[in-house]
Amino acid sequence: MAMVVKNNMPAVNTLNTLNKNESALSKSLQKVSSGMKINSAGDDASGMAISERMRVQVRALDQDDTNTKNGSALLRTAEGAVQSTIDILRTLKEKAINAANDTNTDEDRAVIQKEIDRLIDQIDDNALTTYNGKYLIDGSKNGIVEGDRPNRKGTYSTFANMSLAKDTDPTDGLTELKRRDGNDVGIHSSDTITVSWVRNGVTYTNSFSPIGTSSLNDAMGLITNGHASYYRKDAQIGIDEYGRKIYTPDNQPAISIRARNAGVENQISGITFRVTDSEGRMRNEVNAVLDDFRETVRAQNPSPDNSIVLQTGTMANQATKVGFTDMRSVALGLQSANGMGWNRDTTGWQPGTQVVGLGPKVQVTTREAANAAINVFENALIKATDQMVAIGAAQNRLGYTSSNLVTASENVQDSESVIRDSDMAKEMTAYTKNNVLTQSAQAMLAQANQNSSAVLSLLQ
Repeated sequence: MAMVVKNNMPAVNTLNTLNKNESALSKSLQKVSSGMKINSAGDDASGMAISERMRVQVRALDQDDTNTKNGSALLRTAEGAVQSTIDILRTLKEKAINAANDTNTDEDRAVIQKEIDRLIDQIDDNALTTYNGKYLIDGSKNGIVEGDRPNRKGTYSTFANMSLAKDTDPTDGLTELKRRDGNDVGIHSSDTITVSWVRNGVTYTNSFSPIGTSSLNDAMGLITNGHASYYRKDAQIGIDEYGRKIYTPDNQPAISIRARNAGVENQISGITFRVTDSEGRMRNEVNAVLDDFRETVRAQNPSPDNSIVLQTGTMANQATKVGFTDMRSVALGLQSANGMGWNRDTTGWQPGTQVVGLGPKVQVTTREAANAAINVFENALIKATDQMVAIGAAQNRLGYTSSNLVTASENVQDSESVIRDSDMAKEMTAYTKNNVLTQSAQAMLAQANQNSSAVLSLLQ
């Protein structure tokens, strides 16, 4: 190689090598200090894009998990209020059973009624329970309610008897009625039949005696036609809030009674049939069958879908909806919608109909009213426990959702780690190598710079 002074190519080459080594050392140092092998788009453009999307997904999943936990807290709040209402309803039924006992005087029943009134007021207080300022079970957060199409005026109180024989027809004589198992119900022509029903907190009653050749239709006809009447004799036992037909659990025929009009204001809270013999004794074995009209559809007013929506997914509209039915005493059939008792309007009444409880709250001031109230409180308990089941199911669903979200977040984060996180052992090896190469290049650059000084000896 020629001896030159203008261009020291060995030094230039060594300098380039030094710069490369320093650049590699800088990158290694950055990866070791940050713990990430991708610190900028230049390190791995596609890898960084994928990693950023995964980071967004992880944060979204974590927020979804937070949403589900907040939703669970909301549901627990509603559950507590409904549980309190169930406890009150148990007490109310106990009080009604007590009032139905003739060891009590009318004064005793009046005292029991005062306690019942206060307990019903507490049910309304429970319905005003809030979470973060939102009322939950006062009917403002219910799901869609349409009822029968095309009118969509809400749902009708409907009661079905699934203890009578499957082939029971309304025209059958009461003395001819059969049980579900085919045996005779056991009604005698000399018996007396009485029906009581509660509407808007008022208890009505009607009866005929003796039964003679009267039919089941005659017995159901004791109820004021403007309040409720015979509905169907097949497996269909109502129309739910979505307009869907409801059938018996075993899809077998049953006799059903339905309120004349839809909505809470027109609901029938309970229907009670009672048969006594010619001497006034209770026919308990008969009543166990004939009085088994269970509420299959609760009355609700028409409403849009006001369900609470819990966002539980990373994409738009990936949510869980939870609707709470109205748990006020009015909606449970425990008092009138307008807070007023019987207005003494007897228009359209069936002959013989009497009022034995004036309202506006369910009455136990007479033995007849107390017996009717037992079924009313039982039906209210069914409504409340149905709501509890719905809340519990939603809680379970949110629990499973939360577990799924946590697992998904963990796995996405693991994938993002593979793409972006540094293998520290590998990076420390690279850092050590680049550090040694940088120091070696520095030493060689010093040697290369010394080579040019040899030219001075020629110039002396």
